[in-house]
Amino acid sequence: MAPVINHAADYELQIIYTQINRDAQNQPHFIQHDFRLDAKQYFNPASLVKLPIAALALEKLNELHQPGLTRRSPMVTRTAFRCQTAVPYNPAADSDRINTVGNYIKRMLLVSDNNAYNRLYEFLGQRPLNERLAQLGYSNTRITRRFAPCDTTANRHTNPIDFLGTSGQLIYQQPALFNPSPFNSPLGRIAKGRAYQAGGQIVPRPYDFTTANYLPLQDVTDILKSLLFPEVTSSTQRFNLTPNDYAFLRYYLHHTPHSSAYRPYATKQFFDAYKKYLYYGRSPQVALDSAFRIYNVVGMSHGYLSDAAYFISPTQHSEFLLSAVLYVNQDGIINDGAYEYNSIGLPFLAQLGQLIQQYETTHRQSEASMKVESFPAEVK
Repeated sequence: MAPVINHAADYELQIIYTQINRDAQNQPHFIQHDFRLDAKQYFNPASLVKLPIAALALEKLNELHQPGLTRRSPMVTRTAFRCQTAVPYNPAADSDRINTVGNYIKRMLLVSDNNAYNRLYEFLGQRPLNERLAQLGYSNTRITRRFAPCDTTANRHTNPIDFLGTSGQLIYQQPALFNPSPFNSPLGRIAKGRAYQAGGQIVPRPYDFTTANYLPLQDVTDILKSLLFPEVTSSTQRFNLTPNDYAFLRYYLHHTPHSSAYRPYATKQFFDAYKKYLYYGRSPQVALDSAFRIYNVVGMSHGYLSDAAYFISPTQHSEFLLSAVLYVNQDGIINDGAYEYNSIGLPFLAQLGQLIQQYETTHRQSEASMKVESFPAEVK
C-alpha cells in the first residue's frame, strides 16, 4: 500500500471511510473520514453510474402507475435516431433471459453489463434522469452517455420503448425522448493524460472528458448509503422505492454471479470476486469470507479503478462504508489498454479493504456502540 499512499497525488487517490455506530435503539450513526476527497478532481466513474441508474429505473416504474407494469415486465427497445440499437421481445422459458428492468439491473449489479446500462439509460431519458439526481441533491453528477461510441447529440436522443404484459400485449409505450438543452460539465473543460489512442493511432494531446459521465466519490457513497439505510436518509435524498425494491437492490449488490443463482452467469467466467475489488482485488482464485458481506458497485475504465462498498458482519458486530478511487496509467496514454490494474490498482484496493476490515474487527469490536445484529433485508 505504501507506494500508492506515498504518491497519492500521482495516483489521484481518494478514499472515504465511514464508521457506523449503533445506539440503544439500533439506529445507525455515521462518522466519515476522508483522504484527499475532492469533488473537483475529475475521475472517470465508469460503471459506478449503474447504481443511480438502477435505483432511478425502479423509481420510474413506481411513478408511472401503470397497471401490470413491474420490473418483471418484458421490455422492447426500438430505434428512432442514429447510434440507437433495437432489442426485440425475446420470449424464453428461462425468465432470467427475458429483457426486463429487473434483469437489466441484475446484469448491471452482478457483472457490470454495459448493454443493460444502455437500455435503462434510454428508459430514463437523459434530461429526466439528471434532473431527478439534482432534485435528490446530486447536482454535480452528470450521466449523459451510453457505453457506446455515440456522439453527444446521439446521447441526447433516447429510444422508444414498449412494455408488454404476461400475454405479450402492450401495457405501456414510451415515445423517443430528446434533451433539447445539453448539460454542461460542472468542472468546465476536462483534459487528462498526455496522449490517447484512436483508430490504432496515438494522438499526441490530452483526452477530452468534458462531455463524459461524472459521479463524485461522495455522491456515489451517499447514494449507496441511502439505498442501504433509507430509514435514516432525509426525505429530500430518498428514492421513491418500495421496501421490496430496496431488498431487491441489496440482494444483487451483495451477491456474486454464482451465489445469486442468476442462470446466465453460472459459468466459470464469472467468478466469486468478479466485482469485489475492495478486500478481494478481483482474484479468480479467492474464496469469499463467510464472516461478512460486501454490498458494492465498482468502476474500471481509462486507467481509473473505483469501488463503493458497505461491509457488515453481525457476528463481529461491525459495519462500515468504504469508497476509493485511484488512477493507474503510468504511460499517460488513454485508451491504449496499458493500465496497471492488476499490478498496482487491484492489489491496493484489496489491501485497503482488508486493512479497514481488520481494524473494525480488532479495534472496534469491544465498543459498546457496536450492536449490529443482522444483515439487511434482501429479495431476489
